[in-house]
Amino acid sequence: MTTITRTTRRGVLAAGLGLPLIAPGLARAQGGWPGERPIQIIVPFPPGGGTDVNLRAMTSHFERHLPGARFVVVNRPGAGAEIGYTAAATAAPDGYTIGTVITPSLQTITIERQPRYTLDGFFYLGTIVADPSGFHVAPNSELRSVADLVAAAKARPGAISVGTAGIGSDDHLLIVELENAAGIRLNHIPFAGQAPTVNALIGGHIQVASMNMGESVALIRDGQVRPLATAGQQRFAMTPAVPTFAEGGYPLTTGVVRSLVVPAATPEPIRTRLAAMVAATMNDPVWIAEAERLFIPLHYMGPAETRALVMREAARLREVWQQRPWRDS
Repeated sequence: MTTITRTTRRGVLAAGLGLPLIAPGLARAQGGWPGERPIQIIVPFPPGGGTDVNLRAMTSHFERHLPGARFVVVNRPGAGAEIGYTAAATAAPDGYTIGTVITPSLQTITIERQPRYTLDGFFYLGTIVADPSGFHVAPNSELRSVADLVAAAKARPGAISVGTAGIGSDDHLLIVELENAAGIRLNHIPFAGQAPTVNALIGGHIQVASMNMGESVALIRDGQVRPLATAGQQRFAMTPAVPTFAEGGYPLTTGVVRSLVVPAATPEPIRTRLAAMVAATMNDPVWIAEAERLFIPLHYMGPAETRALVMREAARLREVWQQRPWRDS
């Protein structure tokens, strides 16, 4: 996971993104946008989750970097995030709706079924977060490492229950990838979000919770869960004592990437201003400091890089599906 490049606002707008500067009077030319009414940001999950907290915290910073704009977060959960993705893709392309999309669920849905959105139906404003997956156990668990987990799974195939936030999520794909790499079989238990997964772990109903490291930092520090390993390319900065799966012999790199989008048909001047707003916010020291306090693992990529990542991951996930459909796991 690369670190955020902290550049000046002028550098972000004029050079780093390849975005043209906006001519004076553009806002008036767009019929009152952005101040005519609030811009809604669609979060495809219920309130209180990591994505929801992330976007609600960002809105005031967006407003500073897009003068005259007001933002409101709208939760559109359901169907593994498909409802929220569809709402963002089919919204009026007028700059008043921004969608939040998550790799890999954005791609896995299009592989599993035929939703009302396509990956080409979005313009990608930029990436805001990259958060590696990780395995966690209860504090009193006998499992102390990935090696312990693999040994227990080999001794009792299918007996170790691992909870996730849903089928096709990065948490689920981490299970599939570890099973393939270690030659084991785990018992996948999908839940409707992180909160019920954690409750099941604490209550002893599952032995392992697969969830993102950024979302588990507070739980780890409060002693509610104990991490076994992170699926990042390197140790997660907020939990430096937690080893990677690679250190345990399994070089797995799985996690979520959160990005912002608008419908592809949105006029280019509006897309440009929104992309510049995202870039300026992500390089704003005030927002960076707040994100650190909230344990949000920021990671910025511009529009072209974000789109390339989405398409690259889609191709990789199709290969995984052909080898072993995760809905069968």
